[in-house]
Amino acid sequence: MGALVAAARAADYPAEIALVLSNRPDAGGLAEAGKSGIATACVDHAAHPDRESFDAALDAALVAHGIDFVCLAGFMRVLTDTFVERWSGRMINIHPSLLPLFRGTKTHRRALEAGVRIHGCTVHFVVPELDAGPIVSQAAVPVRPDDTEETLSARVLAQEHRLYPAALRMICSGDARLDGGRVTFRDAPTVEVALLSTD
Repeated sequence: MGALVAAARAADYPAEIALVLSNRPDAGGLAEAGKSGIATACVDHAAHPDRESFDAALDAALVAHGIDFVCLAGFMRVLTDTFVERWSGRMINIHPSLLPLFRGTKTHRRALEAGVRIHGCTVHFVVPELDAGPIVSQAAVPVRPDDTEETLSARVLAQEHRLYPAALRMICSGDARLDGGRVTFRDAPTVEVALLSTD
C-alpha cells in the first residue's frame, strides 16, 4: 500500500489513490492513509454473517467513494465470485510467487521446499479462481543456498514495492490492458535480456 501511495504522489502518475479500505479496524494502513490525507473506510468482516453480505458491503463502500479500480494489497480475504465478476477487469492483486507456481499462502516456504532456483512476485488481474488471473507483470529474485523464509520474503517484498506501482501505471496509462482473458501491451518493444546476478 505504501509503495502505491508514494508512487501516486508523482505529478505524472496516471492514477490517484482515492481510498484505503480494510476489513480490519486496527489495520496499520488505515492510519497511514489518514496521515497522508487519503480517505479511509473499514468494512469489518466480523460484523457480517457470511461472505456474500461482507462483499456486498465492500462493493457499496467502493461505489460510495466513486472508485474506478481496485488494488488488493495484503487483503487476505477470499472474495465471492459475484464480487469478482462485478469488478472484472478493474481489480488487480500482487502475489508473492511467480504464478502459476505456488498459488495460495506460504509461498516462500513452499518455494524453498521445492528447491526452485528463482522465486518472485506477480501482478495479475483478479478472477474467481484464486491466484489464476491474467498476468500483468512479474519480477524474479534468485534463491540463495542459505535463504530462509524471512530472507527470501524480504527480497521478494522489495520487488513487490517496485513492481506493483509500475503495473498499475501501465494499466492506467493504457499501456497494458485486459483483452479476451489475456493482458496485451501497447507498443511493447522486443527486448533481449541477460540476467547477471551475484545475489
